[in-house]
Amino acid sequence: MNTEKQPLIQVKNLSKYFHINKKETLKAVEDVSFDIYEGETVGLVGESGCGKSTTGRCIVKLYNPTKGTVLYKGRDIFDSKNKNEKLEYCKNTQMIFQNPYSSLNPRMTVKDIVGEGIRLHEKISDKELDDRIESLLKTVGLNRDHMSRFPHEFSGGQRQRIGIARALSVDPKFIVCDEPISALDVSIQAQVLNMLKKLQKDRSLTYLFIAHDLSVVKYISDKVIVMYLGMIVEQADAVELYKNPLHPYTRALLSAIPEADPNIAKNKQRIMLKGEIPSPINPKECCRFVERCSYAKPVCHESIPTLKQYTDGHAAACHLL
Repeated sequence: MNTEKQPLIQVKNLSKYFHINKKETLKAVEDVSFDIYEGETVGLVGESGCGKSTTGRCIVKLYNPTKGTVLYKGRDIFDSKNKNEKLEYCKNTQMIFQNPYSSLNPRMTVKDIVGEGIRLHEKISDKELDDRIESLLKTVGLNRDHMSRFPHEFSGGQRQRIGIARALSVDPKFIVCDEPISALDVSIQAQVLNMLKKLQKDRSLTYLFIAHDLSVVKYISDKVIVMYLGMIVEQADAVELYKNPLHPYTRALLSAIPEADPNIAKNKQRIMLKGEIPSPINPKECCRFVERCSYAKPVCHESIPTLKQYTDGHAAACHLL
């Protein structure tokens, strides 16, 4: 990462709350900040319900944040009143969704699904549109014959390829990949991952890769951000984080990665977390991990730890560090 360049995406103090009733507020994301530079892949990891997908949806403007902002090339994406600027941002930022079936309109053919964005952003003839769609489908491993079919006629892996073709259709610069392989068979997962890496190289794409599988994140990411109950607990370059995890939660996550070598697996120490994830509804003003942390001290119950830099690019939020 070249810190001399301006980040492509800057997330600043982003919070997203969902008000359940007058007394209860679900704090899905709270005070999250990070940068994404052009051409890199940032992995966003954590257990289900930690706010990963909500963060991604705020970045692509599917949700409006409660607090904070997102900057694209230095411009506040929520502050712009220029219609052309809004359309340009929507064109440059796309999303690949977790469920490849529910994210595709069952009443639309593949041609309509992939071509919808092209028609919206460009004036193009029917012949040019067909050629563009055919080229996109070939890029993701499908062919022209698939254009007239409906989503239910495809396997899960093929449906996810259609979703990727749709995201690529408007030639974006930045893509949020929201657990794009979690619903797929293991053999198909590797194919989709390798395709995403090749597309990034060929098209100079930038990714926010959301996942809960840390072995996958290690394979594809340049930088990794760890979230717990709506807050960032650690972030670092991928190699540094896997080699030297600082936060107790990160160490527990890494210990859960399966080891293929039985000799290494036999001696590997698994860190078992006790208890359940606390409710994100009206959380206490203390460390969010305190109820499951075996190292917790009185100070951990008294205030929320701030994210501090410990080495170059490696930050963690823990009172005990």
